[in-house]
Amino acid sequence: MTQEKVITFGIIGCGGAADVHARAILECKENAKLKAIYGTNKEKTLQMAQKYGCKAASSLEEILNDPEITAVTVATPHGAHLEPVCAAAKAGKHILCEKPMEITCERIEEMIKCCKENNVILSCVCQSRFYEVTQLLKKTCEEGRFGQMLLSSIQMRWFRPEEYFSKSSWHGFWKLDGGGVLINQAAHAIDNLVYINGVAKEVFGFSKIMTHNIEVEDNICAVIKYANGSMGTIEASTSCEPGFPRRMEFSGTNGSVTIEDDKITRWEFKDQRPEDEEIKKKFGGPVVAIGGSSATVANAAYHAKQIEELISAIRYGTKVSMDGAESLKVVELICGIYESCRTGKPYVFN
Repeated sequence: MTQEKVITFGIIGCGGAADVHARAILECKENAKLKAIYGTNKEKTLQMAQKYGCKAASSLEEILNDPEITAVTVATPHGAHLEPVCAAAKAGKHILCEKPMEITCERIEEMIKCCKENNVILSCVCQSRFYEVTQLLKKTCEEGRFGQMLLSSIQMRWFRPEEYFSKSSWHGFWKLDGGGVLINQAAHAIDNLVYINGVAKEVFGFSKIMTHNIEVEDNICAVIKYANGSMGTIEASTSCEPGFPRRMEFSGTNGSVTIEDDKITRWEFKDQRPEDEEIKKKFGGPVVAIGGSSATVANAAYHAKQIEELISAIRYGTKVSMDGAESLKVVELICGIYESCRTGKPYVFN
């Protein structure tokens, strides 16, 4: 815990995710300050530092050795999170790491261990948990309104042009991306499945490269048996032009909810309540495919909520929504699906 009125941040990485982190930190202006950014691309680092009025650090050590910096955000490629996270932990910095936490469970476990040993907070980006509709759905599930959960599924038919991969030094490669559409674009939706319906017991998956010149899958389908006895499916693609809204559906013996991006398109329960009509009015409306055709995150407000949560945890010792253990659950499911795709057999979780 700390008595600091304003928590000073540094950012590690200088790509698109780092830009979102910078905007989120600046939105928390009463509680947070951005002091420095470090990236391996010096030109992009300098441009970003100038854009956000902070320092372009010449090395990672410059950020980690700065006594004014209390916390860092890590926005490097997926498979390059472990090293800066552990370096930051050893320097005593609290950490918000971009999703997914890492590309293997073993690497995440090492990160958790390092942060625990150095008594720093480790949190993973999970901005969709902060959506009002997500919190409403979580509360509704905990209240038991679904009855026995039967089916929990996601359908994500998005589009990414070839340039998304060809102009990137790491997207589309196993080594640093850790996979394709499943671990990259679908990670937040998979987190919602785990957050709301719990962990999986068994999965079976099919994956294929269908429209892009890449190493990893651009289309994947999986069937899930959850630990609570329910079932579900995951459909994810970056081949479906022009890109469509992400769809999540939860159905139980007493009701069903369908969410498309951040809008409720179905909210029906056996025990209809007066507030249900207000819920449908508040969260209904036209559906727009937020990430269906573009990787750009236009609204950093929910990242800012997560920055505020981390600040509260630093100040008061409160718990963060997506700690190492929660992040591990998501990557366990993703890696289990990939293993099933590789072997052609069901993957059973321990």
